[in-house]
Amino acid sequence: MLNVVVSRLTHEAEGVLGIELRAAADGTLPAFTAGSHIDLHLPGGLCRQYSLTNAPSEQERYCLGVGLAPESRGGSRHVHQQLRAGDQIQISAPRSLFSLNAEADEHVFIAGGIGITPIMSMIEACRSKGERWRLLYCVRTRARAAYLWRLAEHHAQVQLHVDEEQGGPADVSGFIRSVSRTAHIYCCGPAPLMNAVEAAASAAEHPSKAVHFERFSAEGARANANADGAFRVTLKRTGGTFMVPGGRSILQTLEDNGIALPCSCREGLCRTCETPLIGGRADHRDFVLSDEERAGNSSIIPCVSRALDDELVLDI
Repeated sequence: MLNVVVSRLTHEAEGVLGIELRAAADGTLPAFTAGSHIDLHLPGGLCRQYSLTNAPSEQERYCLGVGLAPESRGGSRHVHQQLRAGDQIQISAPRSLFSLNAEADEHVFIAGGIGITPIMSMIEACRSKGERWRLLYCVRTRARAAYLWRLAEHHAQVQLHVDEEQGGPADVSGFIRSVSRTAHIYCCGPAPLMNAVEAAASAAEHPSKAVHFERFSAEGARANANADGAFRVTLKRTGGTFMVPGGRSILQTLEDNGIALPCSCREGLCRTCETPLIGGRADHRDFVLSDEERAGNSSIIPCVSRALDDELVLDI
C-alpha cells in the first residue's frame, strides 16, 4: 500500500474530476506503463480502480480522471463530494492489463466518455516514442468530453464524435474498416460501444489478437446458465473441499472458510485473484482471460467464474 497526498483537484469536464496524487513523503512513485490503473482506498472499506492519465515518464505524480457514476455505490460520489486537496489516502502500486503492443505499426484508439482516461496515458507514451496513433473519441455531449485541451494540439489525429451534434452514435464499423490490419485497436468505454467495436472488428476480420479492451463494469459478462448451481471446489496443496452454493462466488466461499486470496475489483475485471486451475472445466465469466486462455482452462478468476463440472480443483 502506498501513502499519497491529493496535491490538486481539477474540473476536466461535466461530471469528470481530475486528481493529482503525489507521494506523502517527498520522492518518486513506482513506475508505471501506459494504460495502467491503481486501486484507490476510500473510507468505509471502499476500493475502486481508476486509470492513470499522465505520461509514464512522470514518476513524481499520478493523475486520475474520475467520472461521477449516475448510480454510484459510493466510490465516485465520495471522490466528487468529499475529497479535498491536502487529503492523505492510500493506493495500490500501478498495474496494467491494457497496454500498448510493441509490434503494432499504428495504435488506433477508440474511447467513449470516461473511457478516455487510460487512452490519455497511451497517447502520451506514443508521443514520447514517436509512434503513430489516432483516436476516435465518442461522447454524448461536448460538455462531457474530458481532456479536450490536451487533445487540441493533435487535431489531425483526433476525431471527436458528439452524439448530440451529429444525430446519434459514431459509425464504428466504417471507422474500423479504415484501420490497417497491422494496426492494433484499443477500446475503452461503455458496454454498447465496446460491443460495437468487437462486432465491427470481427466483421472486418481484423486479427483478434490486435483488438484490446479495458472495461469499467461487468455488464454483459458471458455465462452458462448450467453453471449457476452449486459445485465443489478442492484445494490441491493446502487441502480442503468446500461447496460453492448458487449465488456465492468461489472467492466468497473461500473467504467464508478463512482462506483469503488477493483480490481487488470482485467483478472479473482486474485479474488480481487469478488462480491456477488443475482439474474440472470452468465457466469463465471474467473479462480478462483471452479466448486462448479460456480454451486452455489452466486458470480461473474466482471472483466471478463458476464450474461446468461437479468439482473444480485449484492449485492452492
